[in-house]
Amino acid sequence: MSVPARFIDIHLIQSVPFSNLNRDDTNSVKTVQYGNVLRTRVSSQSWKRAVRGVFEDRIGQTALRTRRIGERVTKLLTEDRAWPLDLAEKAGAHAAAASSIKFELAKNPADPKQTAPNKVLTNAMVYVPETAVAELADLAEEYREKLQTAKDIKKPADKSALPADRVEAILRSRNGVINLFGRMLAEVDNAGVDGAVQIAHALTTHETDVELDYFSAVDDVTATWGDQTGSGHMGHAEFSAGTFYRYATIDLRDLAANTGDNPAELRELTHAFLSAFILSLPQAKKNSTAPHTIPDLAHISVRTDRPLSYAAAFESPVIASGQGGFAATSRTTLSDYAETAGRLLGTQNILTSGWAGLDDKGLNGLGDRHTSFDSLIDHALDTALTAHPAGDAA
Repeated sequence: MSVPARFIDIHLIQSVPFSNLNRDDTNSVKTVQYGNVLRTRVSSQSWKRAVRGVFEDRIGQTALRTRRIGERVTKLLTEDRAWPLDLAEKAGAHAAAASSIKFELAKNPADPKQTAPNKVLTNAMVYVPETAVAELADLAEEYREKLQTAKDIKKPADKSALPADRVEAILRSRNGVINLFGRMLAEVDNAGVDGAVQIAHALTTHETDVELDYFSAVDDVTATWGDQTGSGHMGHAEFSAGTFYRYATIDLRDLAANTGDNPAELRELTHAFLSAFILSLPQAKKNSTAPHTIPDLAHISVRTDRPLSYAAAFESPVIASGQGGFAATSRTTLSDYAETAGRLLGTQNILTSGWAGLDDKGLNGLGDRHTSFDSLIDHALDTALTAHPAGDAA
């Protein structure tokens, strides 16, 4: 299947209030030095996971990434199919041990120096459609009699009673989530899937400071009785606030190769991703910050040549406007950079570009204005997935 466009680029400007969307190993705000100033950063892995959650809800498909696939099979067999626990644990262990993925035994909770029979952890995380768990359980049902007499899995050298080729065929299965985001599973032949989406780390368009928030918790009994002073608990946490530039691109050629000759699925997955990218937000510390904003601006361009990030527009940090705030200046900076980049590269490889957002004025460098995010996405997909005469650009 061929499509006239190659890449769909999406650029967002989003203001996020006091929050810590993505913490490092010390619970600190993630940052980056860019343009010789400190910016707040949210890693692509963090935002991608948030996007995947919204994306899965929209397409009605889920994927499972885990080292504990055997335990998931065990849980399904006991809870949904009334298998006795000991046999279900053996079946789950044999399912996890059957492929070419190396494995180890989990520690025995009663004695951490000992391993637990039939508690298999694959060394690599498998990434499969959620439906693969039921397929592995079906295979265990088929081989139930053999599993009843099979030995327990007690060490990594033990062999599974289940056929490796059929288990690996299940591990190779994919759905829309894996077709879009890709899969790295080198241990199983032909299980890898090249992802069709690239997501950049989000960074603030301006310099930011990390703020230390001191807090205390009241002991309700002490507060009621009034017999002691002081708090029940004290602590501190890091937060920041700012206006972020976010960017992602979809390689339509790669996605079409992953989905096969299925134009409807190609459109569905692309639409769901673009919408999920706009509406998603990492959930770290959401209960204490509730930073649930939407982007101030979304800009989408459809290209035939190569993806083009506009992050360099903010290498010189944005300065707050006269009325305060960075969002309005960030939007105009993005538009000005896009217009300049278009002059340098030419616009012959842009099939269409447009934007939707809070501005009531034109942003000439970003193409046509749309009244909603959905309208913006639909117009981009209509252009990207419909053949155009040679040289026709919008």
